[in-house]
Amino acid sequence: MNIMIVSFGYLHGEPPAAHLTVDLRQHFRDPHVSPELRYMTAADQLVQAAVLGTPGITDLVTAVAAAVTAFTTGPSAGPVTVADGCAGGRHRAPVFAEALADQLAADGHAVTVQHRDIHLPVVNR
Repeated sequence: MNIMIVSFGYLHGEPPAAHLTVDLRQHFRDPHVSPELRYMTAADQLVQAAVLGTPGITDLVTAVAAAVTAFTTGPSAGPVTVADGCAGGRHRAPVFAEALADQLAADGHAVTVQHRDIHLPVVNR
């Protein structure tokens, strides 16, 4: 079963079409507020540590992985798309997407990850 995970930034447009959309904006601290992390991306270890060290984020990864597995075992099982978004799409969403992909791959799923907005400039707000 193929699973597509798309990370994105709400400030760069509408969420992509998905079976499940996870909004990370309100409940998880944004690394953008830290000047030393603002211009980094999820490719940077400091950003990864900041996001994955946020209370509740690993529990959410586990819960979303369970939900995706439920989609794949339904009577009309087929490819599943998960979209996860944060404000700019450079920090929380791509780190979450990679953590979710790792969990799903460990559970035996074939996973593809796309980071729609990670390459876009920082949104100053």
